[in-house]
Amino acid sequence: MIELYYWPTPNGHKITIFLEEAGLPYSIHPVDIGAGDQFKPEFLAFSPNNKMPAIIDRAPVDGGAPISVFESGAILQYLAGKTGRFLPADPRARIEATEWLFWQMAGLGPMTGQYGHFHVYAPDDIAYAKDRYRREVLRLLGVLDGRLEGRAFVAGDEYSIADMAIHPWINPYTKAPLDLSGFTHLNRWQADVAARPAVQRAYALAEQYGAQREMTAEMRKHLFGTPTP
Repeated sequence: MIELYYWPTPNGHKITIFLEEAGLPYSIHPVDIGAGDQFKPEFLAFSPNNKMPAIIDRAPVDGGAPISVFESGAILQYLAGKTGRFLPADPRARIEATEWLFWQMAGLGPMTGQYGHFHVYAPDDIAYAKDRYRREVLRLLGVLDGRLEGRAFVAGDEYSIADMAIHPWINPYTKAPLDLSGFTHLNRWQADVAARPAVQRAYALAEQYGAQREMTAEMRKHLFGTPTP
């Protein structure tokens, strides 16, 4: 059994997508990041960076003590190793999937997160920051669009953890949507992944957990720290 510490964010969706695709039994422990659950000592004991998602595998393949994993990319790699699925066996294809997983973790995720912060959540309208992150996200999406030309999935013909990691980060901010009309290959791939039943089940969990709420001062403190007056 996989215990998943989860909230319906793009990083949270990555792990539910894998678990639904693989059919692994799992239970969800909600980590309400707006309420500060990520700072509770019992969560920090295995997720010291106070970020979700994190997992505890109560039945690791070696039959030993439970294994905990934090960081969404590390979790995807761990689960792929546990199941032998969604990471190609061929070493050349495997490194390609790993490259694009790291590309998401180091580039698309952080840059898109900053785009969302300055367009949706920042208390001040900072034009330079908004323009800087908009341009960088569009640049990265252009890189992805070029990669997907002539390929069914990011790593080639095989659907992999790279697709699972990237998909939730494509245009996730409904209050500040990006115009993706020019990204032909990206849009085709995005629709194909979104049509997968397991992906739809994973995204549907957002309706069960983390109802949309208006941002309060307390939530802002938990999510971003207390802004400097």
